Amino acid sequence: MSTGTAKASPSRRSLLAATAALAGVMIAPGVRLLEVAQGKSQTGPVSSKVRWGLLIDVNLCSEGCSECVLACNRENGLEGGTRPVDVQWIRKVDLKDRASGRKLSAPVMCQHCAEPPCVDVCPTGASFKRADGIVLVDRHICIGCRYCMMACPYKARSFVHEPLTAQKPDVPRGKGCVESCTLCVHKIDRGDGTTACAEACPTKAILFGDLNDPNSAISRRIAEIRTTRLRADLRLNTGVHYTGL
Repeated sequence: MSTGTAKASPSRRSLLAATAALAGVMIAPGVRLLEVAQGKSQTGPVSSKVRWGLLIDVNLCSEGCSECVLACNRENGLEGGTRPVDVQWIRKVDLKDRASGRKLSAPVMCQHCAEPPCVDVCPTGASFKRADGIVLVDRHICIGCRYCMMACPYKARSFVHEPLTAQKPDVPRGKGCVESCTLCVHKIDRGDGTTACAEACPTKAILFGDLNDPNSAISRRIAEIRTTRLRADLRLNTGVHYTGL
């Protein structure tokens, strides 16, 4: 039995080279996931100096309103509607305080954790967090094991079971892959400065911005009011804050 390091055969080396080349292949017109992961934007590469996040004011969120869900579907080419069984990257959750009878409605999406459980359990590295805090899935290396779906305490991820047609050029998706809210990363990287859900909200219940910038609108608002995070007991340091819960 040989104890030395085995050399890769020519055929194996060719396979490895081809696999590496596929890391930058396009799976939707105009989009390379390698560029999305590295965060090549109009303002340069992403940096940990920025952390993108959302502040959701439940007091302003209207029961029965699904404008954020519909806007997300349109922006990202999702074919689902607003039913629980449809593919959604945002879902509206209706709550009721048993003691007071107060009713609440709140959008729930990927919380973009600083310590994301989905990344911890992913066996291939397909689930990853960018330097600016956005948690994404690399469809090139996602094997559809769905460990991340089980690990997510927010039930924010879904699995693509069927072939997809008419995809949006800026939002690559794929059958057999897991997907979730991307914080409209394509809009961020081209400098739009907001997300589809924040733009569409008729009551301005959703505020997007840089959590690391003390002078940003979102940071100033968080400093002024009491906010909370979903499942704060897990200490995941989520990028989505709520007020009014």
